[in-house]
Amino acid sequence: MSDVQIVRAKVWKRVTASILDFFTAFAVVGYAVAALTGNMKDGGFTLNGWPAVVWFALIVAYFFIGRRYAGGTLWDRVFGIRRPQPPD
Repeated sequence: MSDVQIVRAKVWKRVTASILDFFTAFAVVGYAVAALTGNMKDGGFTLNGWPAVVWFALIVAYFFIGRRYAGGTLWDRVFGIRRPQPPD
């Protein structure tokens, strides 16, 4: 076990990273689910029913896995935000 302390990032960085992560996951995961399920529309996508549930579950998984096991999400890494990891 490591005794390395993680310095808490500034609030504006954490808030901005969370907002950008949500929009990124919303667009990228939504596009992927829509493309796989044939729900692409002119200028975007529409998800209803089970594809919408899959989309929501994947967004939740992105945040959970990113923060809990991967050391941070995409925008955490861009802003240099380090997340404490659970003990082994």
